[in-house]
Amino acid sequence: MKLERLEKYAELIVKCGLNVQKGQEIIIRCGLDQPEFVAMVVEECYRCGAERVKVEWSYMPVSKIHLNYKSLETLSEVTDIEKAEWERKVDKLSCLLWLDSDDPDGLNGTDSEKISKANMARYPIIKPYRDKLDNRYQWCIAAVPGKEWAIKIYPELTAEQAVEKLWEDILYCSRVDEDPIAAWDKHNENLAKRCKFLNDYKFETLEYKSSTGTDFRVGLNTKGLFLGGGERTLGSNIYFNANIPSEEVFTSPMRGIADGKVVATKPLSYQGKLIENFWLRFEKGKVVELFAERNQDLLEKMVSMDEGASYLGECALIAYDSPINNTGVLFYNTLFDENASCHLALGRGFNNCLENYENYSVEECEKLGVNSSMIHVDFMIGSKDMSIVGITKDGKRIQIFKDGNWAI
Repeated sequence: MKLERLEKYAELIVKCGLNVQKGQEIIIRCGLDQPEFVAMVVEECYRCGAERVKVEWSYMPVSKIHLNYKSLETLSEVTDIEKAEWERKVDKLSCLLWLDSDDPDGLNGTDSEKISKANMARYPIIKPYRDKLDNRYQWCIAAVPGKEWAIKIYPELTAEQAVEKLWEDILYCSRVDEDPIAAWDKHNENLAKRCKFLNDYKFETLEYKSSTGTDFRVGLNTKGLFLGGGERTLGSNIYFNANIPSEEVFTSPMRGIADGKVVATKPLSYQGKLIENFWLRFEKGKVVELFAERNQDLLEKMVSMDEGASYLGECALIAYDSPINNTGVLFYNTLFDENASCHLALGRGFNNCLENYENYSVEECEKLGVNSSMIHVDFMIGSKDMSIVGITKDGKRIQIFKDGNWAI
């Protein structure tokens, strides 16, 4: 991979993704797969004026060993050091960058129930810190190739060839081969136009239908907004892009109003395992029935993580004819597959999808219908014949998606 293209990608992540400001503290979470690229990102952060950059390395095989050998009690503990780190993040409003390269099957053979129980025990301790940080700091998820991930996508290639091919896919989907920052400015402008159209209609309901078996209606929040592309932090008003790549326009639906069946059109990577060929049926907003050909037990654990895990937190609209879907690649990675076509998310909703959300507390947002949960898990339902109709309060029906793509 040419150095110049990687340098442009690093610049895009730091300037357009995080939008690092002078004097800020940056935390980068990443695997060991692309240390040279991580070094480029670190240097770019400092060039943009970062005061301190901390890299938190991880290695999935070691993580797997920890999960297999640690007791439930040990996994459940939130140490004093962790609490101090969370307090520092709240105090400094540290920027957070994830550079994802995980093996989609990397945690096969671990005890899903133990992991779920540990996460459930940790969540009440960590939640107050997250609530204080919510919408007040810049964060971004981007990707770099991992060898096992690349081989999963391209098993017919050598490891070196697969990694190179995955680099090509990542850079293409991230618009790196244009003038990246100018391309993202234009992309954000187009997504903002989509949002304005949807928000002007004040839809009460979205109705989904597809030949895959999806037949589903979901209620929208009367104070809800569709968002897409970049967003701004509360207080400091810094504009950043949380996902690179991103193709979605999204909102958080009204908790408790969803009925019908949704059929996933791509596998879901969750806790280092793949859930495949699955569907969910909702009544009064809640998952009441589900099925998966592979790892159904993991899907069942996911929707029972807490009371809100079986309710929806997001409805995202993405054209089937998107740059990511047009690669023809199944990425086995939520960042890419969720941006290939329409998706929903179980669990936590987004407070900033409410009008004037800055005037409400976290508890007030929940009372207004934003779902609360320890999880937020996206799964893909988009298809080439997906129809989505928006229904207004007075019963007017507007075709939003036809044959999988925007109809507006």
